[in-house]
Amino acid sequence: MSAPQLGLRANAAQFALLVGLNALVGAMVGLERSVLPLVGEEDFGLRSSTAILAFVVAFGAAKALTNLASGELAERLGRKRLLVIGWTFALPVPFLIGLAPSWWFIVAANVLLGVNQGLAWSMTVVMKIDLVGPRRRGLALGLNEAAGYLGVAVAAFATGALAADHAPRTVVWVGAALIASAGLLVSALAVRDTAAHVAAEQVAHGDRAPAHDGLRAAFTYATRRDPVLRACNQAGLVNNLNDALAWGLAPLYLAANGATIHEIAVVATVYPLVWGAGQLLTGWLSDHTGRKPLITGGMLVQAGALGLLVIGNGSLMPSIAAAALLGAGTAMVYPTLIAAVSDATQPRDRARVVGVYRFWRDFGFVLGALIAGIGADAASPRAAIAVVAVLTGASGLAVAATPWRPVARAAPAEAL
Repeated sequence: MSAPQLGLRANAAQFALLVGLNALVGAMVGLERSVLPLVGEEDFGLRSSTAILAFVVAFGAAKALTNLASGELAERLGRKRLLVIGWTFALPVPFLIGLAPSWWFIVAANVLLGVNQGLAWSMTVVMKIDLVGPRRRGLALGLNEAAGYLGVAVAAFATGALAADHAPRTVVWVGAALIASAGLLVSALAVRDTAAHVAAEQVAHGDRAPAHDGLRAAFTYATRRDPVLRACNQAGLVNNLNDALAWGLAPLYLAANGATIHEIAVVATVYPLVWGAGQLLTGWLSDHTGRKPLITGGMLVQAGALGLLVIGNGSLMPSIAAAALLGAGTAMVYPTLIAAVSDATQPRDRARVVGVYRFWRDFGFVLGALIAGIGADAASPRAAIAVVAVLTGASGLAVAATPWRPVARAAPAEAL
């Protein structure tokens, strides 16, 4: 049996299948984007922003820890098997949301949703990197993340539109049941494992450095020893501070300033729509301009977007403009960070080191929800947004100050 070829063209069918599957992964979380914080207020009578944002904390903590474990589990169980397990964790989510007698059932559902996202999204990312090889890595990740966040945008808009005429919780749980069932069937019946592609790339890569055997060694290397990986980890964490704020606090902020559910749905859709579509360009661009300029610039654009949201004081048009800018900045950063982490990692270490990066990135959901909730309760939503804007700008400057090493380019075994 001949060794598998690396590259988009050689693996077009599986690559396209994984792109479509990641759109379903994104849609699972997009269902909650425009309506779930309002459900906390209207269905369960919550008045504390911190209590409402507990579902984001639960989601972020579960996803971060699952991301951390996913790399090691992928090496032990295989990529496809872990993808199927990830979708299995999504199956109880719609029932917990639909039948919840208290807000804490919603929080528990988001623990399972975090596990689903940590396993399923991680595996679609890693499997696409396995298939495509180093030469088109940025483009591959741009396509992956674009599909995921366009899925978020479509689901966010659909739930916001349908919630005007139907009970918001019903819209969420019915949509979640359909998506989880489809994702599990596609993963189990159509996806193929990519272990052979990893082995082929490692042969071409050569043993340039010792492997990081085990999760502890990979965690220490990626978190403390390698400056590029450190820079990527902190930028990913701060990026998801923004996302937690946009997901959990922004709908409450807009509603408090008189926005209707339709208007909130528009703002909640613009952000992931620009983010998702923009990655079709930025992933490819990072292959040609390098990773660092896009990461630095994207973090600074995000900081400016949050500043505009503060200045706009919840008015609709400034909020839409801020959402578009936030999406553009995130599109510059998101696929580029994962590509940069992959650049700095040997093929055989990839799943573990990407898992460490995704742990730190998604821990940003936890910190972002806490900063947003506590800041909003102690001072005001505007003050919480301003704090996150300052942190985002500082993160971009930290990346700018980090020395960046050149990236090894295409191996002879790789096809386009």
